[in-house]
Amino acid sequence: MEVILLERIAKLGQMGDTVNVKSGYARNYLLPQGKALRANRESLAKFEGQRVELEARNLERKTEAEKVKDKLDGSTYIVIRSAGQTGQLYGSVSPRDIATSLEENGFKVVRSQVNLTAPIKVIGLHTLIIALHPEVEANVTVNVARSEDEAELQAAGKDLTGRGDHEVDEPEEESVDLTEVFENPDEVELSDDEPVEETEEDAATDGSDEVGDTAEPEEETSEEDASEEEAPKE
Repeated sequence: MEVILLERIAKLGQMGDTVNVKSGYARNYLLPQGKALRANRESLAKFEGQRVELEARNLERKTEAEKVKDKLDGSTYIVIRSAGQTGQLYGSVSPRDIATSLEENGFKVVRSQVNLTAPIKVIGLHTLIIALHPEVEANVTVNVARSEDEAELQAAGKDLTGRGDHEVDEPEEESVDLTEVFENPDEVELSDDEPVEETEEDAATDGSDEVGDTAEPEEETSEEDASEEEAPKE
């Protein structure tokens, strides 16, 4: 379906643009919300007659949205929910819940302005966008926690989901093993000395045998030489 936009729509176009959209999107959102008109001669003539008024109204709304952004942008809001030890919520936090939290703090926001693609299902700090105007957006942080005290810890950077505890346990176990190894240094030295003593005794035994074996052939050689020298004199 072709429609004429009466204001800027993200990913569609600017005010006065004629765009082609799905029929359901036009009938259920754009047309009833007054954001577009059916694209025909009558609607085009109507838009041209109201262009100045529409632009003035859009500028006024944009100015108001920018004032709200100055107060809202970068702020944090706490939402208390029940959750397990790993931080998994027993339920979820929806755009409606966030809009309610902002309204309790003085900001009139409807759930359609909360840019949240999927419900929040775990505790922690979640940054999301609030569409105050087609051309003005504010970033807010939702601190989902099990209590006010835990919300303060999370705001200070503490991880309460339980993942951090497992990462700390590993080096502690390794340090304990190294301490146990060096608690009995004497046993380590004795185990090293035993093979050294056996090796020295074996080496001494082997050396004495070699000396005896070399001495015997030397004596036999000297006697044979002496008898061979005396024989020619007779």
